[in-house]
Amino acid sequence: MHNLNKTFTAIQMIKTDALAFKKYVKENSGQIGKVVDFDPDSDKLLNFDFTDNNKKLSPETVADTTLFSKWINGELTVNNCRYGIGGYDEHRTLYARSVLFDNAAEARRLHLGVDIWGPALTPVYNPIAGHVHSFNFNNHFGDYGATIILEHDFEGLKFHSLYGHLSLASLNSLTIGKFIPKGEMFTEFGLPAENGFWPPHLHFQLIWDMQGKIGDYPGVCAFSEREKYLQNCPDPNDILACTF
Repeated sequence: MHNLNKTFTAIQMIKTDALAFKKYVKENSGQIGKVVDFDPDSDKLLNFDFTDNNKKLSPETVADTTLFSKWINGELTVNNCRYGIGGYDEHRTLYARSVLFDNAAEARRLHLGVDIWGPALTPVYNPIAGHVHSFNFNNHFGDYGATIILEHDFEGLKFHSLYGHLSLASLNSLTIGKFIPKGEMFTEFGLPAENGFWPPHLHFQLIWDMQGKIGDYPGVCAFSEREKYLQNCPDPNDILACTF
């Protein structure tokens, strides 16, 4: 019983301490696979900034899917980068493109996951063996579009991973509880018409407690709720470090 209590206490610490989670992931990095294909010897990443510090990107461009897509693709091409990346704990003041983010007393602008921007149909792999928790087509402008949530037991640490803005076809073969092995390509970036009308990209988010939600979980929150949501959504960059 004493050892069980010590294990429980250690896991609770990891779930509430960002540094403890980072250390735990690093110590078990051999159990983590890639999320997208990336060759560090030949591929480059472009860090995107969607706060109002980015003077090259206007709210009008962000609001127009075609213009936004051209801007994303242009930046990747000019900088010779395979993917764009960023977003965790980013206060995206440019996000006024959808009423979805403004349907409460305080607009939702704080991003809770990491976005990986790249071509439509880019393969997405499961980095840690898990089971399908739920999936849904969240078909509203500015929403996730096709969404998959997996449930993991990672060396005794249980959490969920959310994949948003996917291809609709990738939902066809799924069932609740289906096992997805580590390293399996199980989905792909969706086209705008099926990914919530965004430029093609992956929203990757980690979640401790799904709080009863099925096929969906907030990927953006009000700034006043920052601490509450970040405590429930640890930094996905700790997992993505094994990809990049």
